Amino acid sequence: MENDDIEKDRFRICFISGKLGDVDGVSLEVDKWITVLQEAGHEIFTIAGRYAKPVQNVTAENQYKVPEIDFSSAEQKSYETQLFPFLSKRPPLIMEEELESLRKKLMAHGRDVANQMYEIIQDREIDVLVGQNTNAMPMTLLGGIAVFLLATEMRVATIFHHHDFWWERSRFSNNNIEDLLNDIMPPSDLGTEHVVISSYAAHILESIKRVKPHIINNCEDFDDPPVRDEYNGDFRRELGYTDDDILIVQPTRIVPRKRIEDSVRLVGRFQDRYPDLASRVKFIISLYQGDELDDSYIHSIMGLAQRLNVRIDLIAERVASVRGTDGKGCKLYTNRDVLVNADIVTYLPIWEGFGNALLEAVAAKAPVITTTYLVYKTDIMGVGLKTIEVRDDYDRYGRLIIPDEVVENMHRVLTDEELRKDMVDQSFVVANEHFGYEKLREKLNEVMESYGDEMRASRKRLHKSKKDFYV
Repeated sequence: MENDDIEKDRFRICFISGKLGDVDGVSLEVDKWITVLQEAGHEIFTIAGRYAKPVQNVTAENQYKVPEIDFSSAEQKSYETQLFPFLSKRPPLIMEEELESLRKKLMAHGRDVANQMYEIIQDREIDVLVGQNTNAMPMTLLGGIAVFLLATEMRVATIFHHHDFWWERSRFSNNNIEDLLNDIMPPSDLGTEHVVISSYAAHILESIKRVKPHIINNCEDFDDPPVRDEYNGDFRRELGYTDDDILIVQPTRIVPRKRIEDSVRLVGRFQDRYPDLASRVKFIISLYQGDELDDSYIHSIMGLAQRLNVRIDLIAERVASVRGTDGKGCKLYTNRDVLVNADIVTYLPIWEGFGNALLEAVAAKAPVITTTYLVYKTDIMGVGLKTIEVRDDYDRYGRLIIPDEVVENMHRVLTDEELRKDMVDQSFVVANEHFGYEKLREKLNEVMESYGDEMRASRKRLHKSKKDFYV
């Protein structure tokens, strides 16, 4: 009987996302959840519209591709153009009767995708789905509709893992499907479970949807932190830097809410204040341009850097989710490899769902300059990290106000080895306690335990549906 109980609580879990195996925050958190859940004995499956790289530690036969739910699929782009006017420079003029027809087409298309996924669920006897931002951001409309239908109509046990919400993005606020978004992003149906990544998000979800979610902050593997090793030890030489260069790293994607222009201004201020060091400074942006914009933002950043005489190196083509080589045989590094080679990290967002890059930098023992953005204040500031903080105050032109003290502290950290060591060591210990894998295990165990009855009931429903289907 004891063995039956143990086996009963080992579930077959399927993660669903528009994209997996990449270096974005959602992909990274999925990898961490998979690691912890596999350690607990659960079997993992994935369904994605696109895999930048195969998901680590999940067998190839357990990774399924449904191209329609890719963020960049032709279907997604077509619906976006017609339904989100802010996403197009010249949005098409659509009459109300055309919109109604389009909404019906969208729902029917989403149902087709749901049926396609349900075949996988039946075939592999999936116990529970984990929708990774599918029902929080409309970047995969078909994926969001499909997961909603699977959870509410087909009654597959579903955990919705929300990283951020559509109403927090101005580009989605003006839309032609607000009723649909209110219904499914996220839904509030009984029998589903919700997880958010900050106490602020929990408060908002409870206020708007009357849903009480679990809070699982972003986490990092401090048990196996990034270190300088034989593989990444040649990073500077491979990318043309010297040991004497001061590498200031922006370890994020290039999207406006990261406020990379403020990091450029900070570096410019530092070079002006300490001209003897200016020639050694190299400002590196490690990740790629985001999925949510055209080239205008990166052009504005490069133009600003040129005016301020800041050297920017974009190295995204040499950074991947896993180590390896590219098509030309050039060595690929992870963001963790980049961070262990950083002298200091800039992280000045105006808004973040939590702060993956911040935790990665702390794990790599790189000193961090960060804004006190909202979730930093609510969930991070109080735990005791040692960072250089820039209060999130902006002037009338929208520029971050950077006090002289911040530039001076930046210089101290770069020139005082003992100060730097004390700073990164304390942050590492504190972050491990609050945002390490042990905390992730504890929180995931709570979710699995509280939702276990529904997952077991879903398993029984699935077995019955298979039996009825084959009869």
